[in-house]
Amino acid sequence: MKALKFALVAALLATPAAALPPLSQNAHVNERLTSARIADRIRTECSSISARMVYAYQQARALKRYAEGLGYSSAQIDAFLDSRTEKDRIYAAAESYLNQQGARRGDSESFCRVGRDEISRNTYAGSFLNAR
Repeated sequence: MKALKFALVAALLATPAAALPPLSQNAHVNERLTSARIADRIRTECSSISARMVYAYQQARALKRYAEGLGYSSAQIDAFLDSRTEKDRIYAAAESYLNQQGARRGDSESFCRVGRDEISRNTYAGSFLNAR
């Protein structure tokens, strides 16, 4: 019996851990990054809304800790965040959301309306913003 347990433990230790799915498939990570991009677009387009930069930094650190807790290495996280393909995908998702909410390129007030709505609804994107 001891030999069987030993063999089982040895086999488990010798088996590589299951590969993690790409971070691009993690809904929590993608939703957070998309929301951060939404907030960034709002604050750059609307002069009456500013960013809560310290909070944004804290949330970025928390998201990195979350990914590390799932087993992703710093190198994997950095590669994901540095990927032009992933940035383009997240930026496109943010633009799509903003368009659906009524934000229009060249119309700063439309971004202000969306920003005020995000703040009032207490969304994650709204938590990055401060109406002046």
